[in-house]
Amino acid sequence: MVTDSMRLYDISRTLTPALAVWPGDTPFHYEHVLRRADGAAVNLTTITLSSHSGSHADAPYHVADDPRHPADLPLAPYIGPAHVVSIPRQHGGITPSDLEGHDLAGMERLLIHTWVSDLPDNTWPEDFPYPTVELVDWLAAQGVVLLGLDSPSMDAFDSRDLPCHHRLLEQGMVHLETLCLAGVPDGVYELIAFPLKIAGVCGSPVRAVLRASAR
Repeated sequence: MVTDSMRLYDISRTLTPALAVWPGDTPFHYEHVLRRADGAAVNLTTITLSSHSGSHADAPYHVADDPRHPADLPLAPYIGPAHVVSIPRQHGGITPSDLEGHDLAGMERLLIHTWVSDLPDNTWPEDFPYPTVELVDWLAAQGVVLLGLDSPSMDAFDSRDLPCHHRLLEQGMVHLETLCLAGVPDGVYELIAFPLKIAGVCGSPVRAVLRASAR
């Protein structure tokens, strides 16, 4: 969704009960505790959700015996210049060659746009594109601090050893998953996508927004 008056692109998936989640994970749910229609002074709702619901940031604790949770994540990588790059890959591992032909000068953050962004919120992809270790190492060598995907994982759906999750951690890079880049032209933007300050859990939903850059 774009707000033309401010040139803002909302690249977050909407949290609703219909939102598709990783198979076996907790679906989003809300219920009313109080309703004005029933005579209460306010409407009050309780929500239940996975820490990986919709567009989200993984914390190191997700894949490692690492005590860092969303509340411990550095904030700086989640705000600043970001390159949005569309690639035609339909499935399999994304390599540096998939980025050929794009102007990546000065790249600090990379958001990869694939066909997955065109799926409605209630549809789950299993055969989605995902980064390779080669790509992670190449991006780290360029000084990239954040990698974002519209796919739901940094590794293949059936991966058990999660090599890219671990390599991102080793390289000191943070990442975002399940973004929605539909309607966003390729280019350089300012990304704002802070994880919530939550202790003890393995990830956090984000409200990810792009602002048209003056660069």
